[in-house]
Amino acid sequence: MQWIKQWILAGALCLSGWAAQKPNIIFILVDDMGYSDLGAYGGEIETPHLDRLAKDGLRFTQNYNAARCCPSRAALLTGLYSQQAGIADFTKPHSEEAKKGPAYRNHLGSDCVTLAEVLRSAGYATYGVGKWHVGEKVLPTERGFDEYYGYLKGYEADQWSAKKHYRLPRGRKEEVRHRQPYYATDAFSDYAVEFIKQGQAREKPFFLYLAHSSPHFPLQARPGLRDKYVERYRQGWDKLREARYQRQVQSGLVTGAWSYTEISEVPKDKSEIANGYAGEANPAWSSLAEDRREDLAYRMATFAAMVDHVDQGVGQIIAHLEKTGALENTLIFFTSDNGACYEWGPYGFDGPSRRGVTRLHRGEELEQMGGRGSYHSVGSGWSCLSNTPLRMYKHFNHEGGNCSPMVVHWPKGIKRANRWVREPSHLIDIMPTVCEVAGVNYPSQYEGREVQEVEGMSLVPLFSGDVGGFSERVLGFDHFGSSALRKGGWKLVRGNRRYNGGKWELYNIDRDRCETKDLIDAHPEKARELLGEWEQWAKRVKLYPYFDPKR
Repeated sequence: MQWIKQWILAGALCLSGWAAQKPNIIFILVDDMGYSDLGAYGGEIETPHLDRLAKDGLRFTQNYNAARCCPSRAALLTGLYSQQAGIADFTKPHSEEAKKGPAYRNHLGSDCVTLAEVLRSAGYATYGVGKWHVGEKVLPTERGFDEYYGYLKGYEADQWSAKKHYRLPRGRKEEVRHRQPYYATDAFSDYAVEFIKQGQAREKPFFLYLAHSSPHFPLQARPGLRDKYVERYRQGWDKLREARYQRQVQSGLVTGAWSYTEISEVPKDKSEIANGYAGEANPAWSSLAEDRREDLAYRMATFAAMVDHVDQGVGQIIAHLEKTGALENTLIFFTSDNGACYEWGPYGFDGPSRRGVTRLHRGEELEQMGGRGSYHSVGSGWSCLSNTPLRMYKHFNHEGGNCSPMVVHWPKGIKRANRWVREPSHLIDIMPTVCEVAGVNYPSQYEGREVQEVEGMSLVPLFSGDVGGFSERVLGFDHFGSSALRKGGWKLVRGNRRYNGGKWELYNIDRDRCETKDLIDAHPEKARELLGEWEQWAKRVKLYPYFDPKR
């Protein structure tokens, strides 16, 4: 009997050692943050903790998403294009849209698996915090998460209200004593640390998905932090865009293929929604009246404070990992779900309806901006600053809409840190990357149901500088008629009815990173080739009408 006990003990120790070798995995996602808002990517917002991760890790220059919050989350969580996961456009479709086929289910389908499901099957403790937004039909705790704190319905939630935020599974008591007044971004950061502690107590590797709602509208932040930024943004978007670009040049982000772009145009919409600038370039800062500039400075200062709040939370996480000796073997990802949001014009909007003429705020109203009961957006002018130097915004599959910064930090697993990674990556790559580092095979079946084959590529070779296979990859995109195909150095892209009449454009991204020279007339054969491949991709992912369920 003694030898049996020794064998069992040896086995337990072996399993314990095996588990210890698996890295902890943290994925931090922010909402509507632009390409250059982080200090590491040229921004003037103070993000020292994220900048530290960037310096000690990798900074990706061409990391793609699905151009909007819910489809990007679907791609990230499943390793599939959002259409394959069931969220082609949005999570609340018109009744007719649901008839277009399985890409329009508007919730995660049963024929896909989530990161949490795969990692839990590999022995991980799995935790989720923040914005869900992949369909409220199924709860996070029904898709692989052991524990969850956040909100389940809608695309936004009041930062100052705890009412929309829930602890799952149902009936679980809240362990975190929230700071007062309640502020959601801080609550999410506090719960992230709490869940890490719980995972460590279980002596398992842990997976944490931290999906912040910041800096998505409504713009809300603690007044003291907002006020730190007001004077900076009184300089205006023109001067600050130039300063950001110069820092990007100095950091080595910008190469000879990049160029300083003109400020993007305001998409076409009703004049009152577009603040009177529909289809026109965003105005020069100097052309605006002084009281309008002050209103706008407070909006952007609030946006910056929201990003600052996120960075402070990242600092909490880093401090805890360092204190417990876990930072060395924790793989941390950080990115945004899409580019900065233009809705709806250079002045932004006020109120949940997002309709009607934007009010001009003065005096005491400015002091109340971002506080309890307020509801504002940042507007298209400041979003051009956020996306410097890329063109266009969220909703569109030009680089300013579907390309975000990505920082990856893993001291134990990354060789030659502190470098730019210039190979194209996509949120669909996170699933195969996580599977590889966790030592788990992506399943063909899960709990008795068939699972679609993963679409992405593991990024692990890039951790050691092996770029083979990435430069020539093909990536497809579509969001409400704004479509693109990226193949090698070429990109075929079109806007939608709000931009350029939905006409196709062709760019050589290797030579023209910022999409400034449309080559569709010079290379019609290449355009036809890429269009044919995009149409085949559209059929394969069941995009309507290229795939018609009635046929």
